[in-house]
Amino acid sequence: MFSAILAASVLAGPAHAADLVSFITPGADEALRTTLQNASLSREAGAAKSPNAQDLFASARADYARLLGVLYDQGYYSGTISIRIDGHEAAAIAPMDAPARIGQIELTIEPGPRFVFSQAAIAPVAPGTQLPKDYRIGATARSGLIVEAATAGVAGWREAGHAKAAVAGQKIIADHRANTLAADVTLAPGPVVHFGDLHTSGNKRLRSKRLVEIAGFPAGEKYAPEKMDKVRTRLRRTGIFSSVTLTEADKLGPDNSLDVELAVVEEKLRRMGAGAEIASSDGLTLNGYWLHRNLFGGGEKLRIDAEIAGVGGATGGTDYTLGARLDRPATFTPDTSAFVVSEITKTYEEDYDERAFTLGFGLSHIFNDRLTGESAVEYQWSEVNDNSGRTIFRQVAFPNTLTWDNRDVAANATKGYYGMVTLTPFVGLGDTGSGAQLKGDFRAYKGFGTDNRFVLAGRAQIGGVFGPSLATTPRDYLFYSGGGGTVRGQPYESLGVDELEGGTLRTGGTRFLGVSGELRAGITDTIGLVAFYDAGFISAGDYFSGGEWQSGAGLGLRYNTPIGPIRLDIAAPVSGSTGDGAQIYLGIGQAF
Repeated sequence: MFSAILAASVLAGPAHAADLVSFITPGADEALRTTLQNASLSREAGAAKSPNAQDLFASARADYARLLGVLYDQGYYSGTISIRIDGHEAAAIAPMDAPARIGQIELTIEPGPRFVFSQAAIAPVAPGTQLPKDYRIGATARSGLIVEAATAGVAGWREAGHAKAAVAGQKIIADHRANTLAADVTLAPGPVVHFGDLHTSGNKRLRSKRLVEIAGFPAGEKYAPEKMDKVRTRLRRTGIFSSVTLTEADKLGPDNSLDVELAVVEEKLRRMGAGAEIASSDGLTLNGYWLHRNLFGGGEKLRIDAEIAGVGGATGGTDYTLGARLDRPATFTPDTSAFVVSEITKTYEEDYDERAFTLGFGLSHIFNDRLTGESAVEYQWSEVNDNSGRTIFRQVAFPNTLTWDNRDVAANATKGYYGMVTLTPFVGLGDTGSGAQLKGDFRAYKGFGTDNRFVLAGRAQIGGVFGPSLATTPRDYLFYSGGGGTVRGQPYESLGVDELEGGTLRTGGTRFLGVSGELRAGITDTIGLVAFYDAGFISAGDYFSGGEWQSGAGLGLRYNTPIGPIRLDIAAPVSGSTGDGAQIYLGIGQAF
Protein backbone atom coordinates (compact mmCIF):
# COMPACT_ATOMS: atom_id res chain seq x y z
CA MET A 1 0.00 0.00 0.00
CA PHE A 2 2.80 2.40 0.95
CA SER A 3 4.49 1.88 -2.40
CA ALA A 4 1.20 2.52 -4.18
CA ILE A 5 0.85 5.90 -2.44
CA LEU A 6 4.41 6.86 -3.43
CA ALA A 7 3.75 5.79 -7.00
CA ALA A 8 0.76 8.12 -7.21
CA SER A 9 3.10 11.00 -7.90
CA VAL A 10 4.05 9.50 -11.28
CA LEU A 11 2.74 11.53 -14.23
CA ALA A 12 -0.41 10.34 -15.94
CA GLY A 13 0.05 8.97 -19.43
CA PRO A 14 -1.75 11.27 -21.92
CA ALA A 15 -0.51 14.86 -21.97
CA HIS A 16 -3.67 16.61 -23.17
CA ALA A 17 -6.96 17.07 -21.29
CA ALA A 18 -8.89 16.16 -24.44
CA ASP A 19 -7.24 12.69 -24.37
CA LEU A 20 -7.20 12.24 -20.62
CA VAL A 21 -10.66 13.45 -19.52
CA SER A 22 -13.84 12.89 -21.50
CA PHE A 23 -17.32 14.26 -20.83
CA ILE A 24 -20.52 12.42 -21.78
CA THR A 25 -23.74 14.27 -21.01
CA PRO A 26 -26.75 12.57 -22.63
CA GLY A 27 -29.88 14.71 -22.38
CA ALA A 28 -28.05 17.89 -21.39
CA ASP A 29 -28.22 21.05 -23.47
CA GLU A 30 -25.07 22.96 -24.39
CA ALA A 31 -25.45 25.47 -21.55
CA LEU A 32 -25.72 22.76 -18.89
CA ARG A 33 -22.85 20.80 -20.44
CA THR A 34 -20.63 23.88 -20.34
CA THR A 35 -21.56 24.58 -16.71
CA LEU A 36 -20.73 21.01 -15.72
CA GLN A 37 -17.40 21.11 -17.53
CA ASN A 38 -16.44 24.39 -15.89
CA ALA A 39 -17.23 22.95 -12.44
CA SER A 40 -15.25 19.75 -12.92
CA LEU A 41 -12.02 19.44 -10.95
CA SER A 42 -11.04 16.43 -13.06
CA ARG A 43 -11.11 18.53 -16.21
CA GLU A 44 -9.04 21.23 -14.52
CA ALA A 45 -6.47 18.73 -13.23
CA GLY A 46 -6.29 17.01 -16.61
CA ALA A 47 -5.56 20.32 -18.32
CA ALA A 48 -2.35 20.73 -16.34
CA LYS A 49 0.89 20.69 -18.31
CA SER A 50 2.02 17.54 -16.47
CA PRO A 51 -1.08 15.87 -14.97
CA ASN A 52 -0.37 14.14 -11.67
CA ALA A 53 -2.08 10.81 -10.94
CA GLN A 54 -2.67 11.62 -7.28
CA ASP A 55 -4.25 14.99 -8.15
CA LEU A 56 -6.41 13.37 -10.83
CA PHE A 57 -7.65 10.70 -8.44
CA ALA A 58 -8.52 13.21 -5.73
CA SER A 59 -10.24 15.46 -8.26
CA ALA A 60 -12.31 12.61 -9.66
CA ARG A 61 -13.59 11.61 -6.20
CA ALA A 62 -14.41 15.24 -5.36
CA ASP A 63 -16.32 15.69 -8.62
CA TYR A 64 -19.29 13.61 -7.45
CA ALA A 65 -20.33 16.28 -4.93
CA ARG A 66 -19.40 19.22 -7.17
CA LEU A 67 -21.33 17.97 -10.19
CA LEU A 68 -24.31 16.94 -8.08
CA GLY A 69 -24.36 20.47 -6.67
CA VAL A 70 -24.42 21.85 -10.22
CA LEU A 71 -27.35 19.60 -11.15
CA TYR A 72 -29.30 20.64 -8.05
CA ASP A 73 -28.57 24.32 -8.71
CA GLN A 74 -29.97 23.92 -12.23
CA GLY A 75 -33.10 22.10 -11.01
CA TYR A 76 -32.13 18.48 -11.80
CA TYR A 77 -32.81 16.12 -8.89
CA SER A 78 -32.96 12.76 -10.69
CA GLY A 79 -29.55 12.91 -12.29
CA THR A 80 -26.97 10.14 -12.25
CA ILE A 81 -23.21 10.61 -12.20
CA SER A 82 -20.58 8.06 -13.14
CA ILE A 83 -16.85 8.81 -12.98
CA ARG A 84 -14.70 5.97 -14.24
CA ILE A 85 -10.92 5.84 -13.96
CA ASP A 86 -9.55 3.44 -16.54
CA GLY A 87 -12.87 1.58 -16.45
CA HIS A 88 -13.30 1.52 -12.67
CA GLU A 89 -15.80 3.66 -10.76
CA ALA A 90 -13.79 6.26 -8.82
CA ALA A 91 -16.04 6.05 -5.77
CA ALA A 92 -15.33 2.31 -5.49
CA ILE A 93 -11.55 2.75 -5.38
CA ALA A 94 -10.27 2.99 -1.82
CA PRO A 95 -8.00 5.99 -1.16
CA MET A 96 -5.16 3.67 -0.13
CA ASP A 97 -5.48 1.88 -3.46
CA ALA A 98 -5.03 5.02 -5.56
CA PRO A 99 -3.70 4.10 -9.02
CA ALA A 100 -0.07 4.91 -9.78
CA ARG A 101 -0.91 5.89 -13.36
CA ILE A 102 -4.12 7.12 -14.95
CA GLY A 103 -4.74 6.79 -18.65
CA GLN A 104 -8.39 7.82 -18.95
CA ILE A 105 -11.12 9.48 -16.85
CA GLU A 106 -14.63 9.24 -18.24
CA LEU A 107 -17.38 11.35 -16.70
CA THR A 108 -20.96 10.47 -17.62
CA ILE A 109 -23.68 12.77 -16.32
CA GLU A 110 -27.34 12.14 -17.12
CA PRO A 111 -29.30 15.11 -15.73
CA GLY A 112 -32.77 13.59 -16.06
CA PRO A 113 -35.88 15.81 -16.06
CA ARG A 114 -35.90 19.34 -14.73
CA PHE A 115 -37.96 19.89 -11.57
CA VAL A 116 -40.26 22.81 -10.83
CA PHE A 117 -41.50 24.14 -7.51
CA SER A 118 -44.79 22.68 -6.30
CA GLN A 119 -44.35 24.71 -3.11
CA ALA A 120 -42.10 27.72 -2.45
CA ALA A 121 -42.87 28.83 1.08
CA ILE A 122 -40.94 30.88 3.61
CA ALA A 123 -42.39 32.34 6.81
CA PRO A 124 -42.57 34.53 8.74
CA VAL A 125 -41.22 37.27 6.47
CA ALA A 126 -40.53 40.85 7.58
CA PRO A 127 -42.46 43.61 5.79
CA GLY A 128 -40.57 44.90 2.76
CA THR A 129 -38.40 41.82 2.32
CA GLN A 130 -37.38 41.30 -1.30
CA LEU A 131 -37.47 37.54 -2.03
CA PRO A 132 -36.05 36.11 -5.28
CA LYS A 133 -38.67 36.58 -7.99
CA ASP A 134 -38.22 33.00 -9.23
CA TYR A 135 -38.84 31.46 -5.81
CA ARG A 136 -42.44 30.61 -6.71
CA ILE A 137 -44.67 27.73 -7.72
CA GLY A 138 -44.07 26.64 -11.32
CA ALA A 139 -40.57 28.09 -11.61
CA THR A 140 -37.47 25.93 -12.10
CA ALA A 141 -36.60 24.49 -8.69
CA ARG A 142 -32.99 25.63 -8.48
CA SER A 143 -31.47 24.79 -5.11
CA GLY A 144 -29.71 28.14 -5.08
CA LEU A 145 -33.09 29.88 -5.04
CA ILE A 146 -33.94 28.22 -1.74
CA VAL A 147 -30.67 29.47 -0.26
CA GLU A 148 -31.27 32.95 -1.69
CA ALA A 149 -34.78 33.06 -0.25
CA ALA A 150 -33.58 31.99 3.19
CA THR A 151 -30.75 34.53 3.08
CA ALA A 152 -33.11 37.31 1.99
CA GLY A 153 -35.59 36.34 4.70
CA VAL A 154 -32.96 36.52 7.45
CA ALA A 155 -31.59 39.79 6.03
CA GLY A 156 -35.10 41.29 6.01
CA TRP A 157 -35.54 40.60 9.72
CA ARG A 158 -32.05 41.91 10.52
CA GLU A 159 -32.81 45.13 8.65
CA ALA A 160 -35.95 45.41 10.78
CA GLY A 161 -33.85 45.30 13.94
CA HIS A 162 -33.90 41.55 14.69
CA ALA A 163 -30.13 41.00 14.86
CA LYS A 164 -30.36 37.32 15.80
CA ALA A 165 -32.80 36.24 13.09
CA ALA A 166 -32.01 32.78 11.76
CA VAL A 167 -33.40 29.83 9.80
CA ALA A 168 -35.28 27.67 12.29
CA GLY A 169 -35.99 24.78 9.94
CA GLN A 170 -36.54 23.66 6.39
CA LYS A 171 -38.55 20.91 4.75
CA ILE A 172 -37.64 19.99 1.17
CA ILE A 173 -39.38 17.08 -0.60
CA ALA A 174 -38.64 15.98 -4.17
CA ASP A 175 -41.44 14.12 -6.01
CA HIS A 176 -39.66 12.08 -8.69
CA ARG A 177 -42.89 10.91 -10.26
CA ALA A 178 -44.21 14.43 -10.82
CA ASN A 179 -40.75 16.04 -11.22
CA THR A 180 -41.57 18.68 -8.61
CA LEU A 181 -39.91 20.03 -5.48
CA ALA A 182 -41.71 21.29 -2.39
CA ALA A 183 -39.67 23.75 -0.29
CA ASP A 184 -40.82 25.14 3.05
CA VAL A 185 -38.41 27.35 5.04
CA THR A 186 -39.20 28.48 8.60
CA LEU A 187 -37.55 31.59 10.04
CA ALA A 188 -37.02 32.55 13.67
CA PRO A 189 -36.93 36.39 13.82
CA GLY A 190 -35.99 36.69 17.47
CA PRO A 191 -36.52 39.88 19.47
CA VAL A 192 -35.97 43.46 18.37
CA VAL A 193 -32.43 44.39 19.40
CA HIS A 194 -30.71 47.66 20.31
CA PHE A 195 -26.99 48.32 20.28
CA GLY A 196 -25.20 47.83 23.58
CA ASP A 197 -21.56 48.62 24.30
CA LEU A 198 -18.60 48.86 21.94
CA HIS A 199 -15.47 47.06 23.15
CA THR A 200 -12.25 48.11 21.41
CA SER A 201 -8.85 46.49 20.95
CA GLY A 202 -5.77 46.77 18.76
CA ASN A 203 -5.26 50.55 18.91
CA LYS A 204 -1.76 51.35 20.17
CA ARG A 205 -1.08 54.96 19.21
CA LEU A 206 -4.67 56.17 18.81
CA ARG A 207 -6.37 56.94 22.11
CA SER A 208 -9.36 54.69 22.85
CA LYS A 209 -11.63 57.66 23.52
CA ARG A 210 -10.86 59.07 20.09
CA LEU A 211 -11.33 55.66 18.49
CA VAL A 212 -14.87 55.51 19.88
CA GLU A 213 -15.57 59.10 18.77
CA ILE A 214 -14.37 58.43 15.23
CA ALA A 215 -16.38 55.19 15.02
CA GLY A 216 -19.59 56.94 16.04
CA PHE A 217 -21.01 53.69 17.41
CA PRO A 218 -24.81 54.09 17.82
CA ALA A 219 -25.09 52.75 21.40
CA GLY A 220 -28.70 52.52 22.56
CA GLU A 221 -30.14 52.81 19.05
CA LYS A 222 -32.21 50.14 17.30
CA TYR A 223 -30.04 47.58 15.53
CA ALA A 224 -29.54 47.99 11.77
CA PRO A 225 -26.84 46.37 9.57
CA GLU A 226 -26.26 49.64 7.68
CA LYS A 227 -25.27 51.33 10.95
CA MET A 228 -22.56 48.71 11.40
CA ASP A 229 -21.41 49.37 7.83
CA LYS A 230 -21.26 53.10 8.55
CA VAL A 231 -18.99 52.50 11.56
CA ARG A 232 -16.62 50.46 9.37
CA THR A 233 -16.61 53.15 6.68
CA ARG A 234 -15.83 55.94 9.15
CA LEU A 235 -12.86 54.06 10.52
CA ARG A 236 -11.46 52.99 7.13
CA ARG A 237 -11.68 56.40 5.49
CA THR A 238 -9.39 57.93 8.15
CA GLY A 239 -6.48 55.99 6.64
CA ILE A 240 -5.24 55.19 10.16
CA PHE A 241 -6.06 51.48 10.02
CA SER A 242 -4.98 48.64 7.77
CA SER A 243 -7.71 46.38 9.19
CA VAL A 244 -11.10 47.02 10.83
CA THR A 245 -13.18 44.14 12.19
CA LEU A 246 -16.58 44.40 13.87
CA THR A 247 -17.93 41.25 15.55
CA GLU A 248 -21.41 40.97 17.03
CA ALA A 249 -21.69 39.20 20.40
CA ASP A 250 -23.04 35.66 20.20
CA LYS A 251 -25.59 36.27 22.95
CA LEU A 252 -27.81 39.23 23.73
CA GLY A 253 -27.33 41.20 26.92
CA PRO A 254 -29.89 42.63 29.33
CA ASP A 255 -32.99 44.11 27.68
CA ASN A 256 -31.99 42.51 24.34
CA SER A 257 -28.89 44.67 23.93
CA LEU A 258 -26.15 43.65 21.52
CA ASP A 259 -22.51 44.33 22.36
CA VAL A 260 -19.98 44.63 19.54
CA GLU A 261 -16.24 43.93 19.51
CA LEU A 262 -14.10 46.32 17.46
CA ALA A 263 -10.60 45.13 16.57
CA VAL A 264 -8.28 47.38 14.56
CA VAL A 265 -4.77 47.15 13.17
CA GLU A 266 -3.03 50.48 12.75
CA GLU A 267 -1.23 51.53 9.57
CA LYS A 268 2.29 52.92 9.56
CA LEU A 269 2.31 56.49 10.83
CA ARG A 270 3.92 58.12 7.82
CA ARG A 271 3.58 57.96 4.09
CA MET A 272 5.20 59.71 1.13
CA GLY A 273 4.23 60.01 -2.52
CA ALA A 274 5.32 61.74 -5.70
CA GLY A 275 4.09 62.39 -9.24
CA ALA A 276 5.20 63.96 -12.48
CA GLU A 277 3.62 65.35 -15.65
CA ILE A 278 5.18 66.90 -18.71
CA ALA A 279 3.76 68.88 -21.63
CA SER A 280 5.60 70.37 -24.58
CA SER A 281 4.46 73.94 -23.87
CA ASP A 282 3.67 73.78 -20.14
CA GLY A 283 6.97 72.13 -19.22
CA LEU A 284 7.64 69.62 -16.45
CA THR A 285 5.56 69.47 -13.27
CA LEU A 286 6.90 67.62 -10.23
CA ASN A 287 4.87 67.15 -7.07
CA GLY A 288 5.14 65.21 -3.84
CA TYR A 289 3.62 64.92 -0.40
CA TRP A 290 4.45 63.79 3.13
CA LEU A 291 1.65 62.45 5.34
CA HIS A 292 1.39 61.77 9.07
CA ARG A 293 -1.72 59.76 9.93
CA ASN A 294 -1.96 60.29 13.69
CA LEU A 295 -0.03 63.40 14.68
CA PHE A 296 -1.19 63.92 18.28
CA GLY A 297 -2.71 60.52 19.05
CA GLY A 298 -6.27 61.61 18.24
CA GLY A 299 -6.36 60.67 14.56
CA GLU A 300 -5.12 64.06 13.33
CA LYS A 301 -3.82 63.88 9.76
CA LEU A 302 -1.08 66.26 8.65
CA ARG A 303 -0.29 66.46 4.95
CA ILE A 304 2.41 68.65 3.39
CA ASP A 305 2.35 69.11 -0.39
CA ALA A 306 5.02 70.62 -2.62
CA GLU A 307 5.02 71.29 -6.34
CA ILE A 308 7.39 72.70 -8.93
CA ALA A 309 5.71 73.48 -12.24
CA GLY A 310 6.66 74.95 -15.59
CA VAL A 311 10.21 73.63 -15.59
CA GLY A 312 11.48 74.17 -19.14
CA GLY A 313 8.11 75.51 -20.26
CA ALA A 314 7.69 77.60 -23.41
CA THR A 315 5.91 80.43 -21.56
CA GLY A 316 6.35 82.08 -18.18
CA GLY A 317 8.82 80.64 -15.68
CA THR A 318 9.07 78.02 -12.96
CA ASP A 319 6.28 78.08 -10.34
CA TYR A 320 6.59 76.93 -6.72
CA THR A 321 3.89 75.84 -4.29
CA LEU A 322 4.16 74.64 -0.69
CA GLY A 323 1.04 73.81 1.30
CA ALA A 324 0.05 72.12 4.55
CA ARG A 325 -3.27 70.87 5.88
CA LEU A 326 -4.10 69.46 9.31
CA ASP A 327 -7.40 67.53 9.65
CA ARG A 328 -9.04 66.39 12.88
CA PRO A 329 -11.73 63.73 12.31
CA ALA A 330 -14.90 63.39 14.38
CA THR A 331 -15.21 67.06 15.35
CA PHE A 332 -18.76 67.89 16.54
CA THR A 333 -20.10 64.75 14.76
CA PRO A 334 -18.50 61.46 13.65
CA ASP A 335 -18.87 62.58 10.01
CA THR A 336 -17.46 66.10 10.46
CA SER A 337 -13.77 67.01 10.37
CA ALA A 338 -12.13 70.29 11.31
CA PHE A 339 -9.09 71.50 9.39
CA VAL A 340 -6.46 74.21 9.23
CA VAL A 341 -4.87 74.97 5.86
CA SER A 342 -2.01 77.15 4.69
CA GLU A 343 -0.27 77.67 1.35
CA ILE A 344 2.48 79.82 -0.14
CA THR A 345 3.07 80.16 -3.88
CA LYS A 346 5.41 81.92 -6.25
CA THR A 347 4.18 82.07 -9.85
CA TYR A 348 5.84 83.29 -13.03
CA GLU A 349 3.32 83.49 -15.85
CA GLU A 350 3.71 85.07 -19.28
CA ASP A 351 1.54 88.08 -18.33
CA TYR A 352 2.42 88.51 -14.65
CA ASP A 353 4.42 87.36 -11.63
CA GLU A 354 2.72 86.64 -8.31
CA ARG A 355 3.59 85.83 -4.74
CA ALA A 356 0.67 84.61 -2.62
CA PHE A 357 -0.12 83.40 0.88
CA THR A 358 -3.29 81.76 2.27
CA LEU A 359 -4.23 80.81 5.84
CA GLY A 360 -7.61 79.40 6.81
CA PHE A 361 -9.68 76.97 8.83
CA GLY A 362 -12.96 75.20 8.28
CA LEU A 363 -15.15 72.13 8.49
CA SER A 364 -15.77 69.26 6.07
CA HIS A 365 -18.77 66.95 6.34
CA ILE A 366 -19.58 63.63 4.72
CA PHE A 367 -23.32 63.48 4.08
CA ASN A 368 -23.20 59.99 2.54
CA ASP A 369 -20.90 57.78 0.48
CA ARG A 370 -21.33 60.06 -2.55
CA LEU A 371 -21.89 63.58 -1.25
CA THR A 372 -19.39 65.65 0.74
CA GLY A 373 -19.27 69.31 1.65
CA GLU A 374 -16.70 71.78 2.95
CA SER A 375 -16.82 75.35 4.26
CA ALA A 376 -13.92 77.52 5.37
CA VAL A 377 -12.77 81.02 6.27
CA GLU A 378 -9.48 82.15 4.70
CA TYR A 379 -7.25 85.18 4.71
CA GLN A 380 -5.62 85.57 1.28
CA TRP A 381 -2.75 87.88 0.32
CA SER A 382 -1.01 88.26 -3.02
CA GLU A 383 1.47 90.58 -4.71
CA VAL A 384 1.16 90.86 -8.50
CA ASN A 385 3.66 92.47 -10.87
CA ASP A 386 2.55 93.06 -14.45
CA ASN A 387 2.61 95.78 -17.11
CA SER A 388 0.56 98.06 -14.84
CA GLY A 389 3.08 97.80 -12.01
CA ARG A 390 2.88 96.29 -8.54
CA THR A 391 -0.54 95.52 -7.00
CA ILE A 392 -1.36 94.10 -3.56
CA PHE A 393 -4.57 92.09 -3.17
CA ARG A 394 -5.96 91.25 0.28
CA GLN A 395 -9.28 89.58 0.99
CA VAL A 396 -11.18 87.45 3.48
CA ALA A 397 -12.81 84.56 1.60
CA PHE A 398 -15.50 82.05 2.52
CA PRO A 399 -15.10 79.06 0.15
CA ASN A 400 -17.95 76.51 0.15
CA THR A 401 -17.71 73.29 -1.86
CA LEU A 402 -20.12 70.44 -2.58
CA THR A 403 -18.83 67.29 -4.30
CA TRP A 404 -20.86 64.41 -5.71
CA ASP A 405 -18.95 61.32 -6.85
CA ASN A 406 -20.31 57.90 -7.77
CA ARG A 407 -17.62 56.88 -10.28
CA ASP A 408 -16.54 53.25 -10.17
CA VAL A 409 -12.80 54.11 -10.26
CA ALA A 410 -11.76 57.72 -9.80
CA ALA A 411 -8.49 57.48 -11.78
CA ASN A 412 -9.98 55.49 -14.67
CA ALA A 413 -13.77 55.64 -14.58
CA THR A 414 -15.96 53.54 -16.87
CA LYS A 415 -19.32 54.60 -15.43
CA GLY A 416 -20.85 57.13 -13.09
CA TYR A 417 -20.89 60.86 -12.51
CA TYR A 418 -18.76 63.46 -10.79
CA GLY A 419 -19.74 67.00 -9.93
CA MET A 420 -18.08 69.72 -7.87
CA VAL A 421 -19.45 73.21 -7.25
CA THR A 422 -17.51 75.85 -5.32
CA LEU A 423 -18.97 79.22 -4.29
CA THR A 424 -16.49 81.65 -2.70
CA PRO A 425 -17.82 84.97 -1.46
CA PHE A 426 -14.96 87.33 -0.60
CA VAL A 427 -14.61 90.71 1.12
CA GLY A 428 -11.79 92.84 -0.24
CA LEU A 429 -9.49 94.83 2.03
CA GLY A 430 -7.93 98.08 0.91
CA ASP A 431 -8.22 98.50 -2.87
CA THR A 432 -9.31 94.89 -3.47
CA GLY A 433 -12.87 94.47 -4.69
CA SER A 434 -15.59 92.40 -3.04
CA GLY A 435 -17.84 89.80 -4.66
CA ALA A 436 -18.04 86.08 -5.28
CA GLN A 437 -16.43 83.45 -7.45
CA LEU A 438 -18.35 80.43 -8.78
CA LYS A 439 -16.69 77.32 -10.22
CA GLY A 440 -18.24 74.09 -11.46
CA ASP A 441 -16.74 70.84 -12.78
CA PHE A 442 -19.09 68.14 -14.09
CA ARG A 443 -18.09 64.77 -15.59
CA ALA A 444 -19.98 61.74 -16.92
CA TYR A 445 -18.82 58.30 -18.04
CA LYS A 446 -20.58 55.57 -20.01
CA GLY A 447 -18.97 52.22 -20.79
CA PHE A 448 -20.20 49.79 -23.41
CA GLY A 449 -19.03 46.64 -25.11
CA THR A 450 -17.59 43.56 -23.41
CA ASP A 451 -16.14 44.50 -20.00
CA ASN A 452 -16.70 48.19 -20.87
CA ARG A 453 -14.03 48.02 -23.52
CA PHE A 454 -15.22 51.36 -24.91
CA VAL A 455 -15.94 54.40 -22.73
CA LEU A 456 -17.53 57.72 -23.62
CA ALA A 457 -16.35 60.44 -21.23
CA GLY A 458 -17.61 64.01 -21.11
CA ARG A 459 -16.69 67.06 -19.06
CA ALA A 460 -18.17 70.53 -18.65
CA GLN A 461 -16.56 73.36 -16.68
CA ILE A 462 -17.96 76.75 -15.75
CA GLY A 463 -16.52 79.70 -13.88
CA GLY A 464 -17.50 83.24 -13.06
CA VAL A 465 -16.53 86.20 -10.88
CA PHE A 466 -19.37 88.53 -9.87
CA GLY A 467 -19.15 91.93 -8.22
CA PRO A 468 -15.72 93.58 -8.53
CA SER A 469 -14.21 95.18 -11.60
CA LEU A 470 -11.59 93.28 -13.55
CA ALA A 471 -8.76 95.44 -12.20
CA THR A 472 -9.76 94.99 -8.53
CA THR A 473 -10.29 91.22 -8.77
CA PRO A 474 -7.49 89.05 -7.29
CA ARG A 475 -5.53 87.46 -10.12
CA ASP A 476 -6.03 83.84 -8.97
CA TYR A 477 -9.81 84.40 -9.02
CA LEU A 478 -9.75 85.08 -12.78
CA PHE A 479 -9.93 82.43 -15.49
CA TYR A 480 -7.69 81.36 -18.37
CA SER A 481 -8.09 78.67 -21.01
CA GLY A 482 -5.48 76.45 -22.63
CA GLY A 483 -3.31 73.56 -21.50
CA GLY A 484 -3.84 70.09 -20.09
CA GLY A 485 -6.59 71.04 -17.62
CA THR A 486 -8.79 72.90 -20.10
CA VAL A 487 -7.94 72.76 -23.84
CA ARG A 488 -5.27 70.36 -24.97
CA GLY A 489 -3.55 71.47 -28.16
CA GLN A 490 -3.50 75.11 -27.03
CA PRO A 491 -0.60 76.60 -25.00
CA TYR A 492 -1.03 76.84 -21.23
CA GLU A 493 -3.25 79.78 -20.16
CA SER A 494 -2.97 81.17 -23.67
CA LEU A 495 -6.52 82.57 -23.78
CA GLY A 496 -7.36 85.50 -21.50
CA VAL A 497 -8.65 89.04 -22.06
CA ASP A 498 -7.16 92.48 -22.68
CA GLU A 499 -7.97 95.15 -20.16
CA LEU A 500 -9.75 98.11 -21.72
CA GLU A 501 -7.14 100.76 -20.95
CA GLY A 502 -5.11 100.71 -24.16
CA GLY A 503 -5.44 96.96 -24.54
CA THR A 504 -1.87 96.46 -23.34
CA LEU A 505 -2.57 94.54 -20.12
CA ARG A 506 -3.28 90.86 -20.64
CA THR A 507 -5.18 89.23 -17.78
CA GLY A 508 -7.65 86.49 -16.98
CA GLY A 509 -11.37 86.71 -17.68
CA THR A 510 -14.37 86.87 -15.35
CA ARG A 511 -16.31 84.23 -17.30
CA PHE A 512 -15.16 80.77 -18.36
CA LEU A 513 -16.75 77.81 -20.13
CA GLY A 514 -15.02 74.56 -20.99
CA VAL A 515 -16.18 71.34 -22.65
CA SER A 516 -14.28 68.12 -23.33
CA GLY A 517 -15.21 64.79 -24.88
CA GLU A 518 -13.27 61.54 -25.14
CA LEU A 519 -13.79 58.14 -26.73
CA ARG A 520 -11.60 55.59 -24.94
CA ALA A 521 -11.02 52.17 -26.48
CA GLY A 522 -9.28 49.25 -24.83
CA ILE A 523 -7.03 47.43 -27.31
CA THR A 524 -5.68 44.92 -24.77
CA ASP A 525 -5.95 44.59 -20.99
CA THR A 526 -3.13 47.12 -20.61
CA ILE A 527 -3.12 49.21 -23.80
CA GLY A 528 -5.79 51.72 -24.78
CA LEU A 529 -6.36 54.47 -27.35
CA VAL A 530 -8.21 57.76 -26.87
CA ALA A 531 -9.65 60.32 -29.29
CA PHE A 532 -10.55 63.68 -27.72
CA TYR A 533 -11.83 67.21 -28.40
CA ASP A 534 -11.62 70.19 -26.01
CA ALA A 535 -12.97 73.73 -26.24
CA GLY A 536 -12.77 76.75 -23.95
CA PHE A 537 -14.33 80.23 -23.77
CA ILE A 538 -13.06 83.31 -21.90
CA SER A 539 -14.82 86.63 -21.52
CA ALA A 540 -14.69 89.75 -19.37
CA GLY A 541 -18.43 90.22 -19.78
CA ASP A 542 -21.25 87.76 -20.39
CA TYR A 543 -21.26 84.06 -21.17
CA PHE A 544 -21.34 83.22 -24.91
CA SER A 545 -20.78 86.85 -25.95
CA GLY A 546 -18.05 89.44 -25.87
CA GLY A 547 -15.36 86.80 -25.52
CA GLU A 548 -13.32 84.31 -27.49
CA TRP A 549 -13.36 80.55 -28.05
CA GLN A 550 -10.43 78.22 -28.64
CA SER A 551 -10.41 74.46 -29.26
CA GLY A 552 -8.06 71.54 -29.77
CA ALA A 553 -8.24 67.86 -30.62
CA GLY A 554 -5.95 64.87 -30.72
CA LEU A 555 -5.21 61.25 -29.99
CA GLY A 556 -3.83 59.56 -26.90
CA LEU A 557 -2.24 56.33 -25.74
CA ARG A 558 -2.95 54.72 -22.35
CA TYR A 559 -0.96 52.06 -20.49
CA ASN A 560 -2.82 50.68 -17.48
CA THR A 561 -0.93 50.27 -14.19
CA PRO A 562 -2.12 49.45 -10.64
CA ILE A 563 -2.00 53.17 -9.73
CA GLY A 564 -3.83 54.32 -12.85
CA PRO A 565 -3.17 54.63 -16.57
CA ILE A 566 -0.02 56.29 -17.88
CA ARG A 567 -1.28 58.95 -20.28
CA LEU A 568 0.34 60.20 -23.50
CA ASP A 569 -1.71 62.74 -25.48
CA ILE A 570 -0.79 64.52 -28.71
CA ALA A 571 -3.07 67.44 -29.64
CA ALA A 572 -3.20 70.34 -32.06
CA PRO A 573 -5.29 73.55 -32.26
CA VAL A 574 -8.60 73.34 -34.11
CA SER A 575 -9.86 76.92 -33.72
CA GLY A 576 -8.70 80.17 -32.13
CA SER A 577 -5.69 82.40 -32.61
CA THR A 578 -3.72 81.43 -29.53
CA GLY A 579 -1.46 78.65 -30.78
CA ASP A 580 -0.15 76.51 -33.61
CA GLY A 581 1.67 73.21 -33.84
CA ALA A 582 1.24 70.02 -31.86
CA GLN A 583 1.34 69.82 -28.06
CA ILE A 584 2.40 66.68 -26.14
CA TYR A 585 1.16 65.72 -22.66
CA LEU A 586 2.50 62.89 -20.48
CA GLY A 587 1.18 62.02 -17.02
CA ILE A 588 -0.53 59.49 -14.75
CA GLY A 589 -4.31 59.11 -14.72
CA GLN A 590 -6.91 60.03 -17.31
CA ALA A 591 -7.14 63.69 -18.32
CA PHE A 592 -10.45 63.80 -16.40
